[in-house]
Amino acid sequence: MEKLFEIKAPSEKVWEMLALDRQVEWMARVESAKYTSEVRTPEDKFRVGASAHFAYTDKNWDCDVEITESLKNEKMTYRASKPSYTVTYILKPVEGGTKLTFLGIYEMPGGVLGKIFFKLAGGSFEKEIWKSFEKLKSILEK
Repeated sequence: MEKLFEIKAPSEKVWEMLALDRQVEWMARVESAKYTSEVRTPEDKFRVGASAHFAYTDKNWDCDVEITESLKNEKMTYRASKPSYTVTYILKPVEGGTKLTFLGIYEMPGGVLGKIFFKLAGGSFEKEIWKSFEKLKSILEK
């Protein structure tokens, strides 16, 4: 799944909100996000290998994530386990703000049946992504 969002805020401000522990402020259904790796400086929150535990309102989705790619103010990728998914955020400065690209790759268990379920549930998941990023925009565009 790929979604593009325009946010009227500089890339540096958008980047700050992508920290794993800050996603609880705007990401739908994320109840808490706590780093499980050592964080001594703000930069540590974004370094490759930084990890956190996400607790969701639906406890079946709780998972551990680890940052696998990080370019300050440009790109961050993290991988989650159980359920297995990869999220990439790409930030590009544009006139008046930032173009934020969200790439989500979800690997549903259950083989073919899991893929069918995801296609059926995809509409509600897509709505949650839009809702989350609208909330992020409202926070950043104040």
